[in-house]
Amino acid sequence: MKVCRILGRNIRDSFKGVIRNFSLSLASISCITITLIVVSISIILSYNVNSFAENVEKDVTIVAFMKNDITDEEKDDVLERIKEINGIDSITYQSKTDIAAEMMASSEDLKNILSQYDESTSPLQPTYQVKVKNIEEIGKIALKIKKIKGVDIVKYGEGMVEQLVSVFDIVRKITIGMVIALIIVTAFLISNTIKITIFSRKREIEIMRLVGASNINIKIPFIFEGLFLGVLGSVIPIIITTYGYTALYKKFSGQLFSPFIKLIKPTPFIYEISLTLIIIGVLVGMYGSLKAVRKHLKI
Repeated sequence: MKVCRILGRNIRDSFKGVIRNFSLSLASISCITITLIVVSISIILSYNVNSFAENVEKDVTIVAFMKNDITDEEKDDVLERIKEINGIDSITYQSKTDIAAEMMASSEDLKNILSQYDESTSPLQPTYQVKVKNIEEIGKIALKIKKIKGVDIVKYGEGMVEQLVSVFDIVRKITIGMVIALIIVTAFLISNTIKITIFSRKREIEIMRLVGASNINIKIPFIFEGLFLGVLGSVIPIIITTYGYTALYKKFSGQLFSPFIKLIKPTPFIYEISLTLIIIGVLVGMYGSLKAVRKHLKI
């Protein structure tokens, strides 16, 4: 009960401290708000770039063209051999008829040409479309499929896929690095702003020491002030993130520039980012206050 009373008093004193030093508190809140907005934009970009890269990687498919005269028994044997390969995610079979139907639907000229053939006379080759679990293993898996008896040609965009994976890996590292760097810069800016706020109240802290307040009793109210500043500073970034990203998603119908580049759905994405922002604001605010009181004022 005593602990609750002490905690309640410290929270009350902290809130009064924020109100009493409103102009300096406003400067800290503004700093937190601006930096968290930048962090929010960076996180949104980072997650969407990574999502786009993952979607592209999932769509990369190995197409195994079987020999034109392959029998049903040989096709079944090819399927079993492919299933034995480690790292296979899914296998889809396309007959000559299926491939012809797709091609005829895409072009009137192809429709006129392919309509002259049936299953037995078609020059098309039946295929197995194979998706892999790890895009980095696609080259090795394609090579193993090519060695299976009954498989004529294997295509997966060799060369281009490897370059694409390399580019996406670099982009991922850059975006993650940007977010981490921005969080560090945010922590530095907020910490220094709070230091200025607390330094201006050096006399107040000295009086607290003169009346016998222990170091911990002096620090706790300022730590709670940092918490309040962090929460208040994260309100506007959360509102901008929540409504701004939702509006952007609706305006572009969930895609950017083309159906190929899809945005992450707002729910629960915006809530995850909002939680991240408030955690960053609170932790940095509390840390900045603690550091300023303990080191900057030598308490």
